[in-house]
Amino acid sequence: MANTGIFDQDLPKNAANHEQLTPLSFFQRAALIYPHKEAIVHGPLSRSWGEMFSRCVRFASSLQAAGVKPGDTVAVMLPNIPEMFEAHFAVPMAGAVLNAINTRLDAKIVAFILDHAEASVLITDAEFSDVVADALKILDRPIEVVDVVDPLFEGGQRLGGKTYEEFVTQGDPAFTWYRPEDEWEAISLNYTSGTTGDPKGVVYHHRGAYLNAANNALSWEMGLHPRYLWTLPMFHCNGWCFPWTLAATIGTTICLRHVREDAVFEAITRSGVTHFCGAPVVLNTLINAPAHLVKTAPRGIKVMTAGAAPPAAVIKGMEDLGFEVTQVYGLTETYGPMVVSAWNTEWDSQSADDRATLKSRQGICSVLAGDMMVADAQTLEPVPWDGITLGEVMMRGNIVMKGYLKNPATTQAAFSGGWFHSGDIAVCHPDGYIQIKDRSKDIIISGGENISSIEIEDVLFGHPAILEAAVVARPDEKWGEHPCAFVTLKDGEELTADQVIEYCREQLARFKVPRTVIFGPLAKTSTGKVQKYLLREQAESTVGS
Repeated sequence: MANTGIFDQDLPKNAANHEQLTPLSFFQRAALIYPHKEAIVHGPLSRSWGEMFSRCVRFASSLQAAGVKPGDTVAVMLPNIPEMFEAHFAVPMAGAVLNAINTRLDAKIVAFILDHAEASVLITDAEFSDVVADALKILDRPIEVVDVVDPLFEGGQRLGGKTYEEFVTQGDPAFTWYRPEDEWEAISLNYTSGTTGDPKGVVYHHRGAYLNAANNALSWEMGLHPRYLWTLPMFHCNGWCFPWTLAATIGTTICLRHVREDAVFEAITRSGVTHFCGAPVVLNTLINAPAHLVKTAPRGIKVMTAGAAPPAAVIKGMEDLGFEVTQVYGLTETYGPMVVSAWNTEWDSQSADDRATLKSRQGICSVLAGDMMVADAQTLEPVPWDGITLGEVMMRGNIVMKGYLKNPATTQAAFSGGWFHSGDIAVCHPDGYIQIKDRSKDIIISGGENISSIEIEDVLFGHPAILEAAVVARPDEKWGEHPCAFVTLKDGEELTADQVIEYCREQLARFKVPRTVIFGPLAKTSTGKVQKYLLREQAESTVGS
């Protein structure tokens, strides 16, 4: 029971000393204090924070007029364009819950999400009209569709009765927008990839969104008025909460409809970008971009990476180009980043290779994250900080999800023992920094030895001819299973399987060396994560062949 002592006597919470936390307060402040500061850029379009606030108030008004009630779900299927950014504010300003749908999903999964989320409105872009049209047929129930018409995209079809701009212009500019009565109220709904079944709906609350938005700015030392380039999909964990971070920091959003190396470098050069986030696969693409593009980038741009454990070679490659890389770690269930590989100035004198290796560790809890440990999954006993003993990464705190929508059993299992169980296997180094070794399902057990696929991938990425690599378990009659390497070569390079294996022998213990090497492109999710379950199926299908 809480201590009520003398300090709680006649000192209740009231309107003067307490308010519910919501990232909408950042938005209101940005528009009030910096109404003329540039908020967003999309090609020739530029809008200020004052303009964007007015648009979101009107759109929120139109949503309520269309029958959207507090607690209803509004789904969006949009690329990184202004309407997607505005939806992160306008939808909760109507009291609704934002469900940003992965734009790479097929019609069947989109229909499942719309149905499971009970979405009453869908805001969609013409680029995805074919998939959405098929999803609506599968859904087979009424849903209001609002079409976004982006002048930078040609093609597709309109599916709804009104456009986004029509909704904005018909809204009431004097609308009293919604403020949550309880910060525990849901603000957004994000679905996991669902690679082993139906995707799970992860529910975020206003408090967590507020805190992680501020957490991003603190952990990355963003300061005021950053110019942020969107290479990370905004549908992924609400862009790691960065739409709300940019309201807190009064930053400028630089939209990028399609992430291609030429478009990224052009935006960096043209728009004065200071920050961007991206998965390791995006960074690897930039490292291997043509020299005439790379040389246009100014030095000192800050890059945050996560989504998969980045090889040290990728971090070093980016820093060799003049970028300043910070790695973070988290899951959809933790609003994106929760752990940060914070730099210690005592490491400044280390070699470039050693600095990259240190930066490739996932790190420590970020400022507002709460608590994190590496522990035995059954006993919850923390592992020793020896950099060797494996355990599961577990978190708890204000930026852990409310739970999985309509899935109490899975929610209870995920929170067993009062900790969120990540499913990631890691070690904890003597300085308290954790390092992911694998997903629990990706650990390779060969002849009774645990082998980290990530450790082997780190080695493979260091080969000058290898562009991408992934390692999975392949059944083995003698050893139970052995490491199987999937390798994509850089353009113009040639390697044999024997050469790859010999290269690994020079740097790994013998039992960790891949016995099988398969060349070709790697299947990935839309956020750049390698789909290892597909690689495992491919590896298993080649057994005995």
